[in-house]
Amino acid sequence: MATPRTQTPPKLRASALPTAKDTAGEALTKGDRRYKTLEMTLKRNQYSQDALIEVLHKAQETFGYLDEDVLTYIARGLKLPLSRVYGVATFYHLFSLKPAGAHTCIVCLGTACYVKGSGKILEALEQELSITVGNTSADGQVSLMAARCVGACGIAPVAVFDGTVAGKVEPAAALSRIQEWEAED
Repeated sequence: MATPRTQTPPKLRASALPTAKDTAGEALTKGDRRYKTLEMTLKRNQYSQDALIEVLHKAQETFGYLDEDVLTYIARGLKLPLSRVYGVATFYHLFSLKPAGAHTCIVCLGTACYVKGSGKILEALEQELSITVGNTSADGQVSLMAARCVGACGIAPVAVFDGTVAGKVEPAAALSRIQEWEAED
């Protein structure tokens, strides 16, 4: 009977880290605690490729978003192709490759919301902010997102302003909320 093979988790050596030209490598060599947190997550998961989503979640929680340097660091740590890490990060809508604005507005585009006018809300917000869905305003204040369904169909159309669900939203009310944010800042 064959004995099971045990695999010791690979350690990230200097050769496995991003090169000195990479921002991640420079930050790491300067003792960036965020990379130390990420390294601890990789180690806790024994550098298992199956832990990719968990590692991405921790990276986004730590850095605020997933930039190319962080994705490269994760890919090298898990010994995965960067294309696979990028593919997973872009597949799930919870991951962001850009920094979020100070405020977030999510407009539900589920069937009930769309039928009741969420498309018009989204158009009004895009025009007001001069951005499209998935982007952040030029001043970095508002990120505009869309969701397939937020599960509040009974109060459609729905928008989520900084984590607070608002129902039966009219385009004018959504614009008013955005203008309040702009006035605060």
